[in-house]
Amino acid sequence: MPSGWRIAAALSVAAGVLFPACIAAEESGNFSMINVQEQDYTAFDHAGGSVFGGALEGTSTILSSSGGPFVEGEHGISTCVAYGRKSAAGMDLEIPCATTDASGDRLDTLSKRIAGGVEAGGGGEGRMELLGGTGKYAGISGSCGYDVEYLAGKRLALMAGCTWRRP
Repeated sequence: MPSGWRIAAALSVAAGVLFPACIAAEESGNFSMINVQEQDYTAFDHAGGSVFGGALEGTSTILSSSGGPFVEGEHGISTCVAYGRKSAAGMDLEIPCATTDASGDRLDTLSKRIAGGVEAGGGGEGRMELLGGTGKYAGISGSCGYDVEYLAGKRLALMAGCTWRRP
């Protein structure tokens, strides 16, 4: 076989071995979780609406998981800052959070909601982005649909269904 053909054959074999390994290296899955938090918001009237912001502290528990870094039954401590504006046009709420599990690994998220309220009896549906973090959460991306309910005593409960991937 001429040397050019040998090189082409070797490259074909290498491509067949290496490229599937690269594709298989990507991880993905889904999980559901519940977050239970206590809020400490400040709110005031401003320019025909109201603005609000403050801390959220609580726990996050993985309820179900297809595997990967999200382990069913695992708990974490969540620290968040909520800020937003409510007017006749609706609400604009953002909540960046850092959730640290028992091993010290941190998952960073950003939740957004444009409907509902933040007072007892309020809540609604929103989206949460998974933004990576440290340890086993490094490189993770994904999104969650969530539904939150604000309870008496400045508490809230959030249920989320998420999909994730890591290249």
